[in-house]
Amino acid sequence: MASILSVNVGSPRPGYAKGAASGIVKEPVAAVEVRDPGPKGGPVTSGVVGDAVLDRRHHGGTTQAVYAVAREELNWWGAHLGRELADGMFGENLTTLGLDVDGAVLGELWRVGETVVLEVCGPRVPCATFAARMGEPRWVRRFTERGRTGAYLAVRTPGTIAPGDPVEVIERPSHGFTVPELFRAWSGDRDLAAALLVSDALHPVVRAELAARQP
Repeated sequence: MASILSVNVGSPRPGYAKGAASGIVKEPVAAVEVRDPGPKGGPVTSGVVGDAVLDRRHHGGTTQAVYAVAREELNWWGAHLGRELADGMFGENLTTLGLDVDGAVLGELWRVGETVVLEVCGPRVPCATFAARMGEPRWVRRFTERGRTGAYLAVRTPGTIAPGDPVEVIERPSHGFTVPELFRAWSGDRDLAAALLVSDALHPVVRAELAARQP
């Protein structure tokens, strides 16, 4: 069964965001509390209690409450980069095992442990802060070309998540649009963006953000 391998939180650190501290450096902890942080730009940024999300313009809010990355994807990158990538290296709050995070359908629901329910909302979009954290040449381009970004999640039912908790997909919408497809639309595929905008695949917040990017 798919499970949570690691839960990770970050505190403000200098040196990754230009002229500002960043919480991108995430480290494993024993457990985390997750909840809906409310709209992006509000007083609560992360859906993970104690996690630092400092760029309120681009990160945080209901549809980016929690970030999940598959351990298998970290292993793939580690093999290609020639170095081991620790849990949390991509700035993820949840490092999963045995779960196809990048095959997730937009809007699908995960039950984590006994009570927590999370909703898949969309991809992580790489930025300069992520590139600085990785320290790899042309990182944003390489990550974009790979197209497997992990998934941002909304918190439908709050609670505690700890390593070893099982993850079960309890609902999967029939529209079929996946997280990588939304990432391609976000990255400039206009036809795919148009198809997504007329579908029922997108959370209203994500729909508004994608629509705002269209010419």
